[in-house]
Amino acid sequence: PRSTSLCLHSSGVPAALRGTTARFITSLVLAFALSVFSGEHCGVVAGTSDMPAITSTVVVPAYKEQPNVRKLTERLFKALAEHDMDKTTELLYVDDNSQDGTVETVGELAAAGYNVRIIVRTTERGLSSAVMKGFAEGKGTALVCMDGDLQHPPEKAPLLLKELHQGADFVLGTRYGEGFAVDPDWPLYRVVISKGARLLARPLTPLSDPMSGFFGISRDAFSRGKNDISPVGFKIGLELFVKCSCTRTAEVQIFFAKREHGESKLTGKVMLYYLLHLAQLYQYQYPYLIPMVVVLAAVVLYYVALLLFAPAAVKTKDS
Repeated sequence: PRSTSLCLHSSGVPAALRGTTARFITSLVLAFALSVFSGEHCGVVAGTSDMPAITSTVVVPAYKEQPNVRKLTERLFKALAEHDMDKTTELLYVDDNSQDGTVETVGELAAAGYNVRIIVRTTERGLSSAVMKGFAEGKGTALVCMDGDLQHPPEKAPLLLKELHQGADFVLGTRYGEGFAVDPDWPLYRVVISKGARLLARPLTPLSDPMSGFFGISRDAFSRGKNDISPVGFKIGLELFVKCSCTRTAEVQIFFAKREHGESKLTGKVMLYYLLHLAQLYQYQYPYLIPMVVVLAAVVLYYVALLLFAPAAVKTKDS
């Protein structure tokens, strides 16, 4: 810049030295620009070149979850540190353009040394597609998804990651099984809906809690089925389990807590999407099921018609 050149000239610095200094400053500017633009669509890029390689990614889809971001991040990395995994794990928020301060909060956490970054989507919405985006962009070979509302305990995330690193291709944080517990403040209607949805999905999976959004999948399994995924609805875990043909499974017991901040995203529309989603998965898993049901229904109707109308036909003939 001109001001720099004038300063150098007035100080009596030789021209050769001025040129060297200018080139040094230019290199610094270019290096800074490269570091900024290498982040592409990510709002914050954390980490330095001398950090250990990332082997695990925890993805948190977020929309208007800013009040939970700091607490979730701090609790997660505290738990990771207890398992000596905090340096090899990244936390990746995928935010649907909340514009609620989430980006700024993640930036502050990254500046404080947490290995956290954020992707802000402006042209796409939805939980399932956010999870898919996070898994695709994550650096780890072990991928875990958890909600941003603190209903999923961050302290359990290291256990899910460990199961994946030990050979499981799908791991689930389950509310059921031995000693299962749900927050007593959780509304009764939510318990009923959860159990009903679980029963409807049983023919698709042996997992004890297929409705859980706290799950993990290996990079290999994800790559195997990602092109078949239809990211519609909220039960992306069940979708991934079915279409990635996961066979080596594990489960981790969790306590399902009540949402701390924000509003629940469970609506009648979401439940309708779930039923449609189930129908699609049944058709995918059992392609001949629907034709068989139609044929069976036709046979049943035929025999019902015989039972109803045959006696009337006999009476007419006798008369």
